Amino acid sequence: MTTKPVAPAREFREITQYPDPPPEEMTAYFSINRPGYPPSLAEHFGNRETTIITSEVAAALIPPAESCEGVRYPDLLIAFGVDPAANEARKGYYIQEQGKPPDFVLEVASESSRERDEVDKRDAYANMGVPEYWRFDPSGGAYYSTHLAGDRLVDGRYQPISIQRTDGGHYWGRSVALGLDLCWEGGELRFWDPLGRCYLQTFQQVLARAEAEAARAEAAESRAEKERQARAEAEARIRQLEAELRRRSSS
Repeated sequence: MTTKPVAPAREFREITQYPDPPPEEMTAYFSINRPGYPPSLAEHFGNRETTIITSEVAAALIPPAESCEGVRYPDLLIAFGVDPAANEARKGYYIQEQGKPPDFVLEVASESSRERDEVDKRDAYANMGVPEYWRFDPSGGAYYSTHLAGDRLVDGRYQPISIQRTDGGHYWGRSVALGLDLCWEGGELRFWDPLGRCYLQTFQQVLARAEAEAARAEAAESRAEKERQARAEAEARIRQLEAELRRRSSS
C-alpha cells in the first residue's frame, strides 16, 4: 500500500490529548486484545512507521481541545500512510491532523451497544469518511441483528458488504480495505489471508507454537544426549574388549 510522508514525532509532544474511553465503550478485550490481533495485524501489514493499528482509542474530526462530542472509540482502528507518533501523542486519531480518515474500523457488540453501534456510530463513521465499518457480535446475533456485518462507503453513504454463511454455520465477508476476510467462527473473530491461504495467528497461537517448538527442541536435545551417551558407552566397551584381546594375545 502506498504511504504519504509523515511529520516528525517531535511536533506532537506538547498537544492536547483525547480523554480515555468511557467504560461502555470498552468491549474489545475478549475479541480483539486478548487474542492479540493488533500485533498480529501489525506483523502482517508491516510499515509500522506509517501504519496505525489500535484499539479503543479516540477517532474524531475535531481536536480534543474543542469538544468530546463526536468522538468515537472504535474497538479496532486501522489506517495506512499516516503518522503513528501523532496518534500516540494525542491518544487518539485526529482526522484533520492525519490528513485522511482511518481506512477501517470495527466494533464488538455488547448488551448495551446495539443501537449505538448499528445506528449512531454507523452515521458517525460515514460522516468521518471511514471507507469500511464492520460489526462483530461474539454472541451470534443476541446483541446485533446479525453475527457479522460490514459496510463500505459509496458516494458518502454506507452500502452493506456481502456476508457469506458456510455449511459449518460460520460467517465471513471480504474487507477490500485490508485485503483480508473477516470471519465469525463459533463466536471468535478470525482474519483470513486469501493470498497466503491461512488465518492470521492470534497471540495464543503464536505462544502455543513457540511452546511446541521449544518442546520439540528439548526432546531432540534429549534424544541427542541419549545417543551421545550410548555412543560413549559403546566406544568404552570396544576399548575394553580390545584391551582384553591384547592381554590374552600377550599371555
